[in-house]
Amino acid sequence: MREAHDIERQVGIDYYVSDADGIGGRLRDSPADFRVTELELFDTEPVDADPGAYPHLVVRATLRDWDTNDFAGALSDRLGISRERVSWAGTKDKRAVTTQLFSVDGIDPDDLPDLSDADVEVLGRAGRPILFGDLAGNRFEITVRTPDAPGNVADITDDLQTFAGVEDAGPDEGNPVAVPNYFGQQRFGSIRPVTHEVGLAIARGDWEGAVMAYVGSPHDREPEQTREARAVAETGDWRAALDVFPRHLGYERSMLHRLVESAGDEDPADFREALETVPTNLQQLFVNAAQSYVFNRILSERLERGLPFTTPVVGDVVCFTDSDAPGGLALPDTSRTQRVTETRHQSITRHCERGRAFVTAPLVGTETELADGEPGDIERKVLEDVGIAPEDFDRPGEFHSEGTRRAIAVRTDLTVDRDPLTFSFDLPKGSYATVLMREYLKRDPDDR
Repeated sequence: MREAHDIERQVGIDYYVSDADGIGGRLRDSPADFRVTELELFDTEPVDADPGAYPHLVVRATLRDWDTNDFAGALSDRLGISRERVSWAGTKDKRAVTTQLFSVDGIDPDDLPDLSDADVEVLGRAGRPILFGDLAGNRFEITVRTPDAPGNVADITDDLQTFAGVEDAGPDEGNPVAVPNYFGQQRFGSIRPVTHEVGLAIARGDWEGAVMAYVGSPHDREPEQTREARAVAETGDWRAALDVFPRHLGYERSMLHRLVESAGDEDPADFREALETVPTNLQQLFVNAAQSYVFNRILSERLERGLPFTTPVVGDVVCFTDSDAPGGLALPDTSRTQRVTETRHQSITRHCERGRAFVTAPLVGTETELADGEPGDIERKVLEDVGIAPEDFDRPGEFHSEGTRRAIAVRTDLTVDRDPLTFSFDLPKGSYATVLMREYLKRDPDDR
């Protein structure tokens, strides 16, 4: 196995599974080079349904070069409503063309504003908002520009087919491939990967440390003005930091505003309240990023020990497929799990080989029960290394998490077109296209 890039190792991604040389090249020379379309799993009523019973207007938006949070903020601003009334199923990359669902509470179709680089189609109404996870998956079409060695595609694909347990690999059209189901770099911040550090501090009950990880912690990949502002924040002079913090860093500024209000009378509750000034989905993301980091570390440790990913060993916990998933998409249902014992090992292995079950690892929370055997040893070792335990996620409000489990490998049928070099594939919800693409490019993830 090859070691990953340094910045990937900061978020727990320690290895590539492909030993073949990368193709190099660039992603996202233009937003159209990275197209994402949600595979929808959300039912609506007709648009003329009773708004009293169905208050949430559901739209399908195709966005060009829009951050999901920024689009929701712009939409709510133009509507003159709280951003909490705008909901969506999954956050997408900014530099892309994305097609995704949104719901907006308490508006009519005629209220929708025109926003640049956004095509909005009204689908109907719903009795509840769209929530995170209310989709089956995503369809990707990704073009790599100026690849250095496009001929390496075949060797990399062979390695990923071997990882998937596929024998007698054929040509690279419609190839079944698999990769570790890492959380991608963007989960933690592509330029400045710190959201997991915020979440780990929250889990430890270190509210001041969580704030400082977010507003402080200057990173050498940031602009000089931003680094200098973060350095001022690290002195604890909140007003001076607020004076120099760039205007576009609105979340950091909102935290600093709250700390200015409490200057001279700070206690842990003030720092927690500063964290609570950011949108609720970002509060949740801090904790989710900590869980994601631990998960990535568990996968890297499993790779290092040479344990399989697509078939179980005794002690593993597996989950089964979601019977409601759209045809052709293998969607793990982590509400249906089973421990792998000596007596069950053979039968569960057959289920995994046939795509009916998936080996899992924990997204640690208060309800987490760790695996047995060597997989359990790995989980406990990683938790000890990062200094947290499942009960540490018993925190107030949006910072609380019961945890769940997640498949440790993601498999897809990959199609590669050569001119231009374009990769097309579907992934289940929560899996990252960049985790597959990194195996092909093998370069700094910030080199777009």
